[in-house]
Amino acid sequence: MSPQTKNSPIAQMPLAAPTAAEAREFVDAAENRLLDLWTKQQRAQWVQETFITDDTELMAAEADEAVKAATSELAAQVHRFEELELAEDVERKLKLLKLSVAIPAPRDPALGSELSQISASLQSDYGKAKWYPNGPSGECLSLNDMEHILAHSRDPRELANIWEGWHGLARSMRERFSRMVDLANKGARETGFADVGAMWRSNYDMPPEAFAAEMDRLWQQVRPLYVSLHAYMRWRLAEKYGEEIVPNDGPIPAHLLGNMWAQSWENVYPLASPPNADPGYDLTQILKARNFNSAEMVKYGERFFQSLGFDPLPQTFWERSMFTRPRDRDVVCHASAWDIDFVDDLRIKMCIEPTADDFATIHHELGHSFYQRACAQQPPLLRNGANDGFHEAIGDTIALSVTPEYLAQIGLLESVPPPSTDIGLLMIRALEKVAFLPFGLLVDKWRWGVFSGAVSPENYNQAWWDLRREYQGVTPPVERSESDFDPGAKYHVAGNVPYARYFLAAVLQFQFHRALCGVAGCEGPLHRASIYNNKLAGAELKRMLEMGQSAPWPEALETLTGETEMDATAMLDYFAPLKTWLDEQNKGRHVGW
Repeated sequence: MSPQTKNSPIAQMPLAAPTAAEAREFVDAAENRLLDLWTKQQRAQWVQETFITDDTELMAAEADEAVKAATSELAAQVHRFEELELAEDVERKLKLLKLSVAIPAPRDPALGSELSQISASLQSDYGKAKWYPNGPSGECLSLNDMEHILAHSRDPRELANIWEGWHGLARSMRERFSRMVDLANKGARETGFADVGAMWRSNYDMPPEAFAAEMDRLWQQVRPLYVSLHAYMRWRLAEKYGEEIVPNDGPIPAHLLGNMWAQSWENVYPLASPPNADPGYDLTQILKARNFNSAEMVKYGERFFQSLGFDPLPQTFWERSMFTRPRDRDVVCHASAWDIDFVDDLRIKMCIEPTADDFATIHHELGHSFYQRACAQQPPLLRNGANDGFHEAIGDTIALSVTPEYLAQIGLLESVPPPSTDIGLLMIRALEKVAFLPFGLLVDKWRWGVFSGAVSPENYNQAWWDLRREYQGVTPPVERSESDFDPGAKYHVAGNVPYARYFLAAVLQFQFHRALCGVAGCEGPLHRASIYNNKLAGAELKRMLEMGQSAPWPEALETLTGETEMDATAMLDYFAPLKTWLDEQNKGRHVGW
């Protein structure tokens, strides 16, 4: 036993006849201990992801191991208090303590160390990954380079080659990922869960099986909209590439949709743009024409939050964040927001380019930052989103207010395009938001199957593509086998980040947007409404954010929306004009796959 553990109030606590007072003492001491370890872990992981070396990988693994070991030790003691009548806040903290790590470590220190080393190595491998299309002595392409080609090339052979090159890099992760599953499941069982998937699904203030059903219910609400968009995109792509490449009644080849994972399709808008529906502007071209640097783009996002009544970000945010890809070292470019000390050491990490997509992503990441600061007055175990979908939804809610009207207000547009352009505007947004829905659902459906054993290592890849065909209606551009590990080509799988949150956020952001626009008194269609510069809407948003995770998420949802159930009808309302138009365009054509 380490000196820290031996001398802690937790270790000295009597083992017999626990009381409610001891439970509070236990959870208070646990929070203080974990807060210190979380902060050290954040610092180590920040250095690892922004300066990838063998040494920083080891540092991150050691910090991660310390958090997992402490959480495992503390979680094992929670059962002593589970039969007691406890204060509501203590009971909630004890539950959240057990759920506070995504990948729980086994109690055996050697196995815990192995798990942390595997986790750190998978993240580093993803960040360092580069593809050499002409062999090791030739040109190398980063993920950013390959994403740029996928976004702009219209050569199906080149697109397939790029797609295959990136996905092939994940093969080396397969064996380590399988071992990680075994170790994490052992940790989950020792914490009282059937497996890691059941543990993840327990983090939503409802039984695991009820949460899975809730995901399916929301999917059924939005599926008709997705299927209409899919059918339209398929026949437009067939017009471009021919039916021998894009069949008129089957799945769409994944490499043709402008994104490495076919999870968002806005890059192929030029191939699907409605006739006579030119939005009248191209935000990417505006940003490039004005030579905006990355910090200036982030300033626009900060000013939006300030217009709602939020305080500006601390100076350290601007000094410590990473806005561009360094030229002298490997980094993880995947955009993320960081709360290093869980108070006000806020940062974002991005490799920002002057594009409309990155402009929206900045708002998304800043949503995390302002949420993190708003709930910083809560006790450590409650300094989180009402659920993780809430945390992901806040910045995207703000981004929904980045309308032509808003862009004109801040001087990026000279005039607001007329309502006749609305189908084009809605199509661009649907190719981002609606296209994402099934991918947001299936990533964790696959992992839930992996963790439960329903998906075995022998059929990892087959199960992945079965789900992608079933939910997304996409297929790989080239033959795949079980020597491949295509799930690992997605950061969140390599980085062990639960993904259901993004599906929930895709739904919640429209529910939040509708409610906030109501508070702001917005007039006109929902897709043209913006809460920019509305302090009433900002006050209501801040009130919910300050709750953190102190209450079950339905209470936080009710605080902002007056509703206690997640509901996709706001998304359907938002895209209603587009759905009507899509169904007209698809008449006489095959819908579904």
